[in-house]
Amino acid sequence: MMKKVNWGVLGTANIARKEVIPGMQMSEHCHLYAIAGRKAEKVNEFQQLFGFEKAYTSYEDLLDDEQVEAVYIPLSNDLHKEWLVKAARKKKHILCEKPLVKTATEVEEVIGICKEEGVVFMEAFAYLHSPIINDLVERVHDGIIGKVKLIETTFHIPKQSDENIRSRKETLGGSQYDVGCYNISLILKLMNQLPLKVEAMAQFSAAGIDEYSHALLTFSDGAHATSSCGMILTDSESRRIDRCFIQGELGYIDVFVPYNADGKLTYHVIKSGILGDVNMNVPNNYYLEIEQFNKCVRGLEKPFVSNEFSYDVAKVQGQILDSIGYWDR
Repeated sequence: MMKKVNWGVLGTANIARKEVIPGMQMSEHCHLYAIAGRKAEKVNEFQQLFGFEKAYTSYEDLLDDEQVEAVYIPLSNDLHKEWLVKAARKKKHILCEKPLVKTATEVEEVIGICKEEGVVFMEAFAYLHSPIINDLVERVHDGIIGKVKLIETTFHIPKQSDENIRSRKETLGGSQYDVGCYNISLILKLMNQLPLKVEAMAQFSAAGIDEYSHALLTFSDGAHATSSCGMILTDSESRRIDRCFIQGELGYIDVFVPYNADGKLTYHVIKSGILGDVNMNVPNNYYLEIEQFNKCVRGLEKPFVSNEFSYDVAKVQGQILDSIGYWDR
C-alpha cells in the first residue's frame, strides 16, 4: 500500500481554497500537513477549514519543516520562480500553478534546478489529467477525423477589477498568461508539434495588460490553430466561455467540455454528416492531478505534464506575448 505524501501549501489563493485543496482532500494518498501564508488570520482559517496539521505565517518556515515532502504553489505569477527555486533547494517535490514563470528561458532554468536537486516538478494543468481530454487527444492522434487542418480554441472569463493580480502588469497579469495558456496547451497536445509561425494581436488596458488577445499558429504541415482569450465578459451570469473546434480532412469535432470540468461530459464527432457523441463520467480533475503527483513522488510514475511540455507551452506563450508587444507597454 502506498504511503501518504505530506503536503505543504504555499499560499492561500482562491484557486487553492476552491479547487486544489478540496481535490487534495479527495486523495487517499494525500496528507494535508502544512499551510503557509502571510496573514495569520487567513492561515488559521485555512487550517480550521481543511484540517491542516501545521500552520505557518512564513513560507520559509514551511520549507524548513523536514516533514513536508511536496509543496503546491498557488502564488501570483511573479512569485512562482522565487519559490520554485527555494522549494527545490529544500528538496521538496513541487506542483506549481500555471503559468510557471515569465519566460521559456526561466522554465528551462527551474527545470534544471529541480533535476539538480532530484525533486519531482510538474506544472498544474489539472484539466490535462481529465480522461475525456486524454480520450480526445488520443482519438485525434489516431486519425478519427483524418489529418487535422484547423483547431479553434476559445477561453474568456469576466473582466477583473483593477486591484486583482490578473489585471496588474507587475504580477504578470493579462489574458494570455491567465487563460491563454490553457488554449495553447490544448493545441500543442492535439498537434503534438510546435508551430512554425506565431502571429497575434491584442487589446490592452490602461495598466498595460492584454484584456483580449487572438493568436494564429501555423504548422509545418499546413495546419493552423487559433487561440482567442480574454478577460472581457461583462454579464455576471456568464462566468466563462470555453470551447474547442477541430476540423480534419474527414470530419470535425466540437468540444464544449469546459477546462477542468467534471461529471457527465460529452464531445461531438461529425463524419460524413453523421453525429457520434463521446460520453464520459469524469472525476474531479484536481483530485486526479494530486493522485498522479503522489505516485510520482513515490517513484511509481512520471509527471503526466512533462517538463518538456511545459517548456514548449512557455515558448509559444512567449512568442504570442512578443507578437502583441506585451513587454513594450
